[in-house]
Amino acid sequence: MELIGQLYGKEDRAAEFNTFFAEEMTKVRDVIAAQASLTRPLVFVERAGGYSEDCCMSFGAENYGRVVEEAGGTNMATPFIPGTFGTVNAEQIVASDPEVVIVTGGNWEAYVPGGDWVGVAPGSDPHLAKAKLAKLMTRPGFVGTRAVTSGNAHAIWHQFYNNPYSFVAVQQIAKWLHPDLFADLDLEATLKALHKRFLPIDYRPGYWVSLN
Repeated sequence: MELIGQLYGKEDRAAEFNTFFAEEMTKVRDVIAAQASLTRPLVFVERAGGYSEDCCMSFGAENYGRVVEEAGGTNMATPFIPGTFGTVNAEQIVASDPEVVIVTGGNWEAYVPGGDWVGVAPGSDPHLAKAKLAKLMTRPGFVGTRAVTSGNAHAIWHQFYNNPYSFVAVQQIAKWLHPDLFADLDLEATLKALHKRFLPIDYRPGYWVSLN
């Protein structure tokens, strides 16, 4: 944001946002760092689940893989994907038996009309999103995993990664992974503050959904 601020002559505005971003990240980082022995749940992140019939695209140590680590989890696919993106087969998911599954989704009707992707995005229908997430969890590779058995499967807006909103994904995933540690985090309030202070549009919910 500092560079963008320089390009548009808005250095003070960029610095204000950078301070806001750092403060929001601290709400997770400080709590994680304060744990003497943190149990990190094993998390499988499926990239754009249901966008195609293939199973299963995921992330290595970067992108959403890094978000999971920041949030206090262990990214399941890191040992199997040397780069940022790659594919993990269904058999490996079964063998790894993740405790948490997170599917990234968005409003992709224009690209894959009527697809099985989970339409989490601003203003999305939470009931439809939850139904589509539940359908994805019936595929081979997911049925019987600890995540699905316990209802600890979620979908989150694909576009949170690598953009100024990324701290929101870190906070929400931290709440999913460590609900006791982050019970006080209010993501709705955070997003409303983000929109009010820095965005020209009103906040609309719909960025995530959970099976449970």
